[in-house]
Amino acid sequence: MVLSAVLLLFLILFGLQFHHFRTTPVSPPQTVDLHIAAGSSFSQICRQLADNGVIDHPILFRLLGRLTGVTAKLRAGDYRFSTPATPDEILQRLVAGDVRHFRFTVPEGLTLAEIAVRYQQAGFGRAENLLRAAADPKLLKQLDPGVSSLEGYLFPETYTLETTTTPRQLLQAMIDQFKRRVGSGLLAAAARRGLDRRKLVILASIVQKEAGNDAEMPLIAAVFHNRLRRRIPLQADPTVIYGISNFDGNLTRRDLETPTAYNTYTRAGLPAGPIANPGMAALEAAANPAAVDYLYFVARGDGTHEFSRTLAEHNRAVRKYQLGR
Repeated sequence: MVLSAVLLLFLILFGLQFHHFRTTPVSPPQTVDLHIAAGSSFSQICRQLADNGVIDHPILFRLLGRLTGVTAKLRAGDYRFSTPATPDEILQRLVAGDVRHFRFTVPEGLTLAEIAVRYQQAGFGRAENLLRAAADPKLLKQLDPGVSSLEGYLFPETYTLETTTTPRQLLQAMIDQFKRRVGSGLLAAAARRGLDRRKLVILASIVQKEAGNDAEMPLIAAVFHNRLRRRIPLQADPTVIYGISNFDGNLTRRDLETPTAYNTYTRAGLPAGPIANPGMAALEAAANPAAVDYLYFVARGDGTHEFSRTLAEHNRAVRKYQLGR
């Protein structure tokens, strides 16, 4: 009888202490950034939380996790603890995967290789891992027939990542964004110009690399459409550069005369594939070029271009803006 009374008293006292533990917020000594690795046991997570001052009773926290049945449901990732929180609230965050998020911005006109470098520089992982993931046939088969690379289909945008986001998940997000933005209306406009989706992306990538600003893109697109229609080589330097391995920044006459699948000086029509990942303005311009009859353009040196209808006009513009006479 006495033993039962003692046990009952113990249970009552323990229950009160456990209730106090569950409902009392704990204030971290400072902002705590905690990485919970994939595969961590619940005991390991409890120790991490306790060692960093996020909880103050790891044994009771383990008991709480087991009583609520969530010990196998905690998500890995990077968490930030900066405000007072009860053990229940902390556990809920871990179950919900309320991890830190990071922004990854991909500007218009980067190549796949340049995106991979940017990915590594931002600290998300190794560039080669992203490039390896980009070769996954399951990703490629989502795109147009004959596609052998994701080049051109990785939509430039700011993406929200977790540290646990895999290279494949990022690439899939970029492809999904491309599909959302390149919709039926844009494809219908491109089709009226004789472009299927792949040709649209190829042409848009050239426009993206040639244009100094969004406003000129429809004019530049018009030049290329006019040349394609008249079977005049596009003669776009960025396509030649894309086809040169380890380009050193110096485009030579020999480069312009060396046939490659991307040399639009030596071959008529579009190059073998996209040369960059174009943004929406370039895609819109390629599908809806300006109603002009220009065949040439030359850089003025201030980020804009001089457009010409005839070779004679173009040569005069070259002398004025490129040769300084």
